Amino acid sequence: MVIQLPDIPPENILRPPGEIKIETKNLDMYYGNFQALKSVTIAVPSRRITALIGPSGCGKSSFLRCLNRMNDVIAEARVDGQVLLDGRDIYSDDTDVVQLRRRVGMVFQRPNPFPMSIYDNVAYGPRLHTTARGTELNEIVERSLRAAALWNEVKDKLHQSAMELSGGQQQRLCIARVLAVEPEVVLMDEPCSALDPTATFRIEELMTELMENYTIVIVTHNMYQASRVSQYTGFFLSGELIEYNRTEQIFENPADKRTDDYVRGRFG
Repeated sequence: MVIQLPDIPPENILRPPGEIKIETKNLDMYYGNFQALKSVTIAVPSRRITALIGPSGCGKSSFLRCLNRMNDVIAEARVDGQVLLDGRDIYSDDTDVVQLRRRVGMVFQRPNPFPMSIYDNVAYGPRLHTTARGTELNEIVERSLRAAALWNEVKDKLHQSAMELSGGQQQRLCIARVLAVEPEVVLMDEPCSALDPTATFRIEELMTELMENYTIVIVTHNMYQASRVSQYTGFFLSGELIEYNRTEQIFENPADKRTDDYVRGRFG
């Protein structure tokens, strides 16, 4: 007998008010026989920053990669349940995965600029997905670098190798590369873990600025970072979403003892 799970989430899984950009319903994810995610139901609000926290191996990054089907490239990965983007299931047969990843961009843990010029890194996506060339392409590159708070630092060396930039500059370049194709959602998988405190502060400032135009979902091990930059926080443990609520609620008065133990450093 198949049991139909209710659409109403448990008490400690908040449904934020206002427009919902991404929603998962009873999301299970497997690597072969190993279940990495267990019935995750969450609603991510539009133009807000949502942080995902939890100990290593709890499913945070696996969940993030489900949101733009990055797990498709892993042979033994399998997803059950629904991931809705603006109400449409991204795992439906008619989904254009290339267009999906244009709408839902990803910034990875370590900066990964292409071995080409700063200009060509940012122009790569527009050249691939649009007909922009010449002056129009120049405008896209400048706009994207400005949005990533990098333009003033690189405007006089756009044709130098991106590999010559500092780690923090490379990460902002990767953000500019994502922004150049005009996504609606930006996923960030521990984007500051390889950066020094100064570069981390710049990225956090940038996230707050980008929130005006983009929905941002960030995976972080840094409790202080989650509390500083996000409006909503989800706590994962052993593949389950234990609690999801406004960030101040998660850190000041969590509903679940496991959440309280984690944010107060008793494990993890």
